Amino acid sequence: MKYQFTVIIEKDEDGFYVAEVPELKSCYTQGKSIEEVLTRIKEVIELCIEEEGLPSIQKQFVGLHQIELEL
Repeated sequence: MKYQFTVIIEKDEDGFYVAEVPELKSCYTQGKSIEEVLTRIKEVIELCIEEEGLPSIQKQFVGLHQIELEL
């Protein structure tokens, strides 16, 4: 059976890419490139599922939006 997970990737202040899967508890990793972080997050997803099991509800990705505020 195939499952889809939403992966959020951000670039931190040190230039590393940080990937997170919101549906899985503590499921995140980092890498020096997008390719590296995607390879690593796949491994981490498998580890998280082994430890925690599949989430009871699979969320459907809707979208992301950045909001800029002048404070």
